[in-house]
Amino acid sequence: MSWLADYWWVILIILVGMVINGMKELSRLDHKRFLKNKPELPPHRDNNAEWDKEDDWPEKKP
Repeated sequence: MSWLADYWWVILIILVGMVINGMKELSRLDHKRFLKNKPELPPHRDNNAEWDKEDDWPEKKP
């Protein structure tokens, strides 16, 4: 771990570079075009909808 104490500034430069590149990419994003061409979402469906039709317990035969 002594290398971390010696080269902490290299890690800091890498992290700052990643943040700057992320900001550049986000500034290139055209959110209005995305919202205009956004696909329609299907109506909400419960994940258990298929199981709700079935009974949890079989019917008892008399």
